[in-house]
Amino acid sequence: MFRRVAIIGGGAAGATLLSELLERPVAQPLHLDWYTGGGIPGRGVAYGTRSERHLLNVRAASMGMFASRPGGFLEYMQKLDPTIAGTDFLPRCWYGDYLEAETASALTRAKENGHDIRIVPHEVDAVVPENDGVTLFQSESTTRVEAAVLALGALTPRPLPGVDEAALSSGRYVTLPWQLLADAKSDTQPHNVLVIGLGLTAVDVIIELAAKWPNARFTAISRHGVLPEVHQSRAALPFEDSDELIESMRDAPDIRTWIHLLRDAITHTNDWRRVVDCLRPHTPTLWGLLPHNDRARFLRHARWAWERARHRLPPQVAKNIEALEKEGRLHRLRGHMHSVTPSDHGLQMTYLPKGEHAERTLDADLIVQSVGLETDVRRTQHVLLQQMMTNGHIRSDPFGLGIHATSDGRVIHNDHAWPRLFAIGSMLRGTLWESTAMPEIRQQARQLADQLLAG
Repeated sequence: MFRRVAIIGGGAAGATLLSELLERPVAQPLHLDWYTGGGIPGRGVAYGTRSERHLLNVRAASMGMFASRPGGFLEYMQKLDPTIAGTDFLPRCWYGDYLEAETASALTRAKENGHDIRIVPHEVDAVVPENDGVTLFQSESTTRVEAAVLALGALTPRPLPGVDEAALSSGRYVTLPWQLLADAKSDTQPHNVLVIGLGLTAVDVIIELAAKWPNARFTAISRHGVLPEVHQSRAALPFEDSDELIESMRDAPDIRTWIHLLRDAITHTNDWRRVVDCLRPHTPTLWGLLPHNDRARFLRHARWAWERARHRLPPQVAKNIEALEKEGRLHRLRGHMHSVTPSDHGLQMTYLPKGEHAERTLDADLIVQSVGLETDVRRTQHVLLQQMMTNGHIRSDPFGLGIHATSDGRVIHNDHAWPRLFAIGSMLRGTLWESTAMPEIRQQARQLADQLLAG
């Protein structure tokens, strides 16, 4: 049993693990150091938004913080509003309130049970793992713990290749969309906004700025020019042949075979979403069975289609986007961005339309980069991860999706797993693939708490 544990990261993953540890009956009090990084503990970037226009893309009934109580969020919300249904897609800021409340409750119980919890509202500068413990360096202080967990969430996005330094310094090219949305004020001036990307975050950017800037017009560009798929208004019944499908995929870990099996299953159901959703609890295991070359093939050719089908829009958000397109305020393009440079109108993007050979240009007074989760530790500016990579304490997974680790979260270095250094959440994408949403994070937290308290 590890009694002295450090959790590094103040978002939902860190809060969930902390709460899981404090839920368990233990023979001796725990000493937990939680390095929250200065934000509001528990909310992180994902649930830090204060806008009720930003909705969860998972129904309320499935968003509980604890694996043992998956309906906890719904219960919390129904105490505030009994009319809320489990099938509703609720604002992410409400979910942030829930995480804060659950974390505060766990900390209160911790004091009552004699646990020693130290919340450090700063970043960790360096971590040195060893076989018998982990040393943490923060400012001028040094702390020795029995085990440490990296719960860092997604990394700060880097500007895309081809973005001119002058464009970045102008402030008109935005790589941190959530900060932009938090700071944006109501404005009736006309704006010409270009969004690079068409995933869930890009949709949130467009929805929020369209409401705050009623005279703004938006152009969104991505490789395929398509929006995420849309959830059905009502929850569907589970796919009846899911056991047979999963077993067939386990028996033949080959991406081409899997695509054939999925297409066949979809032809035998009235809603393809049922097939995609039945895979979700099994995705980490299936990903682990897939050979390296097939993972690479999936990432090159099928990833965009999977992410579009897997990470879907709430129906009301899809309607808002459709309305913006019908009004002529939103235009979608298919293509690849080549460069962004300053211009007389603000910024100019040069891009190659899909299927064409000649470049085109677009002018905008604001460009927002929104191309998905950043988890590549090889080129990150994150101080702690840079230190750990430089010193060989961690390494990237083979595809640059996160930290190389075992399926149970133990961090790997030199082909061996550290016995006392773990990771949870987004940094495990390369190992588990499905590792960024609360239903997966809470299961990881439960299993990791079991490991930390075993013995």
